[in-house]
Amino acid sequence: TDYGSSLTVSLPAALQPHQPFQIIVRYTTAEGPAIWWLDPELTYGNAKPFVFTQGHSVCNRSFFPCFDTPSVKCTYSATVKATGIQVLMSATQSTYLEEEGVYQFYMEYPVPAYLVALVAGDLIHADIGPRSRVWAEPCLLPTAISKLSGMVERWLTAAESLYGPYIWGRYDIVFLPPSFPIVAMENPCLTFIISSILESDEFLIIDVIHEVAHSWFGNAVTNATWEEMWLSEGLATYAQRRITTETYGAAFTCLETAFRLDALHRQMKLLGEDNPVSKLQVKLEPGVNPSNLMNLFTYEKGYCFVYYLSQLCGDPRHFDSFLRAYIEKYKFTSVVAQDLLDSYLNFFPELKEQCVESKAGLEFERWLNATGPPLAEPDLSQGSSLTRPVEMLFKLWTTEPLDSAAAASSVDLTKWRTFQTVLFLDRLLDGSPLPHEVIKKLSECYSSQLDSMNAEIRIRWLQIVVRNDYYPDLYKVRRFLENQMSRMYTIPLYEDLCTGTLKSFALEIFYQTQNQLHPNLRKTIQQILSQGLNPLPAIDTTAVAVDTPAMVLEDKVSEATNGAISLRDVNVSA
Repeated sequence: TDYGSSLTVSLPAALQPHQPFQIIVRYTTAEGPAIWWLDPELTYGNAKPFVFTQGHSVCNRSFFPCFDTPSVKCTYSATVKATGIQVLMSATQSTYLEEEGVYQFYMEYPVPAYLVALVAGDLIHADIGPRSRVWAEPCLLPTAISKLSGMVERWLTAAESLYGPYIWGRYDIVFLPPSFPIVAMENPCLTFIISSILESDEFLIIDVIHEVAHSWFGNAVTNATWEEMWLSEGLATYAQRRITTETYGAAFTCLETAFRLDALHRQMKLLGEDNPVSKLQVKLEPGVNPSNLMNLFTYEKGYCFVYYLSQLCGDPRHFDSFLRAYIEKYKFTSVVAQDLLDSYLNFFPELKEQCVESKAGLEFERWLNATGPPLAEPDLSQGSSLTRPVEMLFKLWTTEPLDSAAAASSVDLTKWRTFQTVLFLDRLLDGSPLPHEVIKKLSECYSSQLDSMNAEIRIRWLQIVVRNDYYPDLYKVRRFLENQMSRMYTIPLYEDLCTGTLKSFALEIFYQTQNQLHPNLRKTIQQILSQGLNPLPAIDTTAVAVDTPAMVLEDKVSEATNGAISLRDVNVSA
């Protein structure tokens, strides 16, 4: 299958039970889904080639022979030969023999195979705390330092106060080129993060804190099966929000939660309430890549269940104590949901006596196996000072008849938090297409302001432009795509462009920019562009006239799809 084949090794018949033995497998790694090779022009510095691995969920079997399941954990060591580039791995110990050009790595704690990671390229570092450093290409390092200096230690200290000692030694971060296929990955000791997120401060904060939380939930204690990924993601999301509450306050945490739950309900509308992927205990069919089950239910429905458990305790600090004991009991092992729930009821015997696991309509079993939205959602009223202005502004712009003067003068978006602005824009996206008068006045009021904001905000405004066929601002869509090489900032726009009447415009931009995209991303965009058409050939952009795409696609616009919604709403931090 696409996911490899098993390697079976027969052991000698004379081998006694529990007798130590060694197996040596000599192998060569060819092209595979775990390993991403980048030519220099696909990096920010354009100086040296770059390579990174991404093992989650079942890709590392293409990197090295392994038991590629989260239920099996082991230590590992690695020797890497490289000349002229910096090599890093997700390991607790590393040494470099300069005269031989050899790096040696050792992970002293047992980890599942998907958390073994390697990166090599033109990377330099700076210390940003007593146990943290940031690695990045030279041109990006100053920005990374300015955004994170002193912050990671603050977040680690907050996490330790909640869930016990940080057990991995160092917490370093490496910023990867825009070809990195997800936002972030919690590789132990060395979090991988896409460099594109550096310009969006609040998203950077949330993404790093989420990966910090994984140091306890996911890395120390791991889901034993991919069918229960919520055990890592739901708990990590809960821990992330406890950390942000401690460091940034409840209002900010509630705002971010409202933004994510909005996205969850949007995805629910897209997939349907009976879709089996909305279960927390989702059935993994043979031949299905577990990564296909990664969705907002894994994160947000899982979070809602964990939040519900915390509310049954009456005080989140009591639940923090339980999670601390849970980590201590199960660290370096893999668990199933029943382990968590049994431990919970044993820790709170008074709740066990009350039979909270069988409360009508909120049964634990129903939480795990019912499709649809969460059975209960958190009280976000502490964030009303930040969410109420968003709701008021959205109402002003969508109430007929439109009073554009009142709407425009009611709020200064430049004073808003990023999560407020993206929440507002997402709701406008949900209501698109908007009346022409509304989109015209929105552009007059906000377009120039939004131009100077971060990419998370700009892409949403540009999606509004595309979904409303607002031609005066289309040049901004072109300019944005000409300067983006990241999956998270290109795919949603191409999907929107190809949903409506602008496919020829999309194809024109793609032909002009495809050489700056990673081959995997290029292939994905070609698939989007070719929906409803004959397969697109690989075209030498130097030989294509600017007007050719319009000729190719004339009268062949495919019917609208909703694919863009799912991609826009799942900004995945593994």
